[in-house]
Amino acid sequence: MTAPLVDSHCHLDFADFGPERDAVLARGRAEGIVWFVTIGSGRGTESAPDAVALAHAHTDVVATVGVHPHDAIQADDAAVAAMEALAHDLRVVAVGEVGLDHHYDHSPRDVQRETFRRFVAVAKRVNKPLVIHTRAAPAETLAVLREEGARDVGGVIHCFSEDAAFAKEALDLGFDISFSGIVTFKKADTLRDAAKTVPLDRMLIETDSPYLAPMPLRGKRNEPSYLARTAAQLAATLRLHEDELRARTTENAIRRFGLHRFAR
Repeated sequence: MTAPLVDSHCHLDFADFGPERDAVLARGRAEGIVWFVTIGSGRGTESAPDAVALAHAHTDVVATVGVHPHDAIQADDAAVAAMEALAHDLRVVAVGEVGLDHHYDHSPRDVQRETFRRFVAVAKRVNKPLVIHTRAAPAETLAVLREEGARDVGGVIHCFSEDAAFAKEALDLGFDISFSGIVTFKKADTLRDAAKTVPLDRMLIETDSPYLAPMPLRGKRNEPSYLARTAAQLAATLRLHEDELRARTTENAIRRFGLHRFAR
């Protein structure tokens, strides 16, 4: 029997899935996914309540809540307070995705930094791990995590796309490393080299769907059922049996998000 999978980061509330959402979940289950972590961040402040609603509607879905760095300009006092209130929900397992994105700069960088700091504080108050988005801001991301004491709750660097040096510092700060379909891309040699340095007990996998479909589906809408392709590539990179990679990353996700506490 093939070992189960956890999609540790997907955006099930996004309109890309629409009326097909139940079918998407069914296809994921058919590929062995036993938990879907749907990310309540990425549509301004609207994604969080929708993600929580999905988590309450499906026994194998849990949620996170936060404000994406793209939308940091919307994270006023009221929005942060609303996210913190949602973060207390029993089916919310983490705060995020939050962080810094200096590639697109959809929100001013100073606003991104302040919002990031505020959400680290929220995670510490509710005592739940963080899910971190970082793009083109490696040193700045690590600095905020260090300065704000994010080690107290730890978390996940999602959709990891940095190098081995960044991975080591993030691991030292108490963060696990999550690999997406990018690890299957032909030019992702640096990322695959970084993956070889990550301890197997600190590694997660994700789709980040509807984005970043793995090869040979790159460019198409991604969905959780494609996670098996990422698992296969990562196992090959690490020279592991695929079942071992699946089992270990599933164990890690269950530990990191406390999924063992949910009755099924």
